[in-house]
Amino acid sequence: MTDTIISSHKKEVVIGFDRPFVVIGERINPTGRKQLAAEMAAGDFSRVEQDVRDQIAAGAHMLDVNAGIPLADEPAILAQTIKLVQSLTDVPLSIDSSVRDALKSGLEVYQGKALVNSVTGEEESMEAVLPLIKKYGAAVVAISNDETGISEDPEVRFSIAKRIVERAADYGIPASDVVVDPLVMPIGAVRTAGRQVFELCYRLQRELKVNTTCGASNVSFGLPNRNGINASFMSMAIASGMTSAITNPLHAEIMTSIMGADVLMGHDPDCGRWIQKFREPPAANADGSAGRGRRQTRRRRAAV
Repeated sequence: MTDTIISSHKKEVVIGFDRPFVVIGERINPTGRKQLAAEMAAGDFSRVEQDVRDQIAAGAHMLDVNAGIPLADEPAILAQTIKLVQSLTDVPLSIDSSVRDALKSGLEVYQGKALVNSVTGEEESMEAVLPLIKKYGAAVVAISNDETGISEDPEVRFSIAKRIVERAADYGIPASDVVVDPLVMPIGAVRTAGRQVFELCYRLQRELKVNTTCGASNVSFGLPNRNGINASFMSMAIASGMTSAITNPLHAEIMTSIMGADVLMGHDPDCGRWIQKFREPPAANADGSAGRGRRQTRRRRAAV
């Protein structure tokens, strides 16, 4: 089995086939968030600080950090943001940029083993990013597209993923440090988008033996009740072999779906995390003390 180990200076997270699903919080990203973009460009990181606190409280295991702001100094802002986030939490980070200098700047200040988001199957991208992954001992998200764009043929996407894994090996980067993104397309535009991802996750795990991730919310773009679609997608993707996702942990419906899928896949031993999260507290007695009798009855029933 393949384990991808990501760490901060204090904490380690393992993405793996037989391990609990890893939730990577998506909210520290100014794309589509005009107010956040303006604040970060002006040196105001108060909203970033709140996003860190909220996502960790909601159950995120890692955080994605992006500083892609038009006309701003992305390398400097990304490095500043990473240092701030690492001062606030010990969860590992995904360093998110399509700009090589920004990735380099982020990796230089990062404490631990980061997940870099991302490299594509384009020659220019692999030549720019993979040497950084090797130099800094990071893991990398490999996105299944190349110079030809995003194919709707799962076979083509699988071939691109395989090419990236093989090229990474040429740089001395093991397959365990390559987390493939099979690319989630909007289901409202591409009717087979869900099935494409499920098929790819199954093959990527069994044939390439790599872990997987995705930008999960893409699947529901343009549809009403997006959380309902996203939650359904997450449980089905996990059943197909997906091992992590960049998503919004503040949506309880999605987090519940992920936790439930972990239970059903056998990735939550004895249903421990589910029980801890959802078990009703013991009823209080009239004097305000815990209901001891009710707890004893539950124990007796469990023993039968």
